[in-house]
Amino acid sequence: MVASSAGIDRDAVALTVATLIRQLGLDPTDEGLAGTPLRIADMYAELFEGLGQDPREQLQVQFAEGHDEMVILRDISFYSVCEHHFLPFHGVAHVGYLPNGRIVGLSKLARAVEIFARRPQVQERLTSQIADSIEEVVGAKGVGVVIEAEHLCMTARGVKKPGALMVTSAMRGKFRDEVNTRQEFLRLIEKR
Repeated sequence: MVASSAGIDRDAVALTVATLIRQLGLDPTDEGLAGTPLRIADMYAELFEGLGQDPREQLQVQFAEGHDEMVILRDISFYSVCEHHFLPFHGVAHVGYLPNGRIVGLSKLARAVEIFARRPQVQERLTSQIADSIEEVVGAKGVGVVIEAEHLCMTARGVKKPGALMVTSAMRGKFRDEVNTRQEFLRLIEKR
């Protein structure tokens, strides 16, 4: 058994994929398909590498700073996999918070988004997980997260509506309780 950092058994996944290929009426030993089971196993290990990581650890990198105004990291690109169909969804996350005496390392916000995204997900949960972790670990006075994503489970199959974007938001603390704070955040993340 060969396991990745996400705990994925590469050999078992490859065997399962080879079985799927046979069940589809194809020959997994054909030249074009011969390496496919292992390639897919490696792909899942990469797509799900967030399963073996704790995004909250990234948010521990903080600095004492008197800054008490909004901090926003916009357009954080991500790729995830819909847990309902195991098809990708991808887009951008916008993350903002109001520091409470401490700021978090800028790249750590993007790393937290990446770790949460690299798991079988639904966009609604992904949005909430990011907001909750920042509120909890950073101790922010407020947090706002907006995610815009295209889901291949809706664009490549089913209703087949390419270009349709799903938008989700999670507001915590002052972002939820204070209309002006929420509106400032939403205005600052608008595309220009």
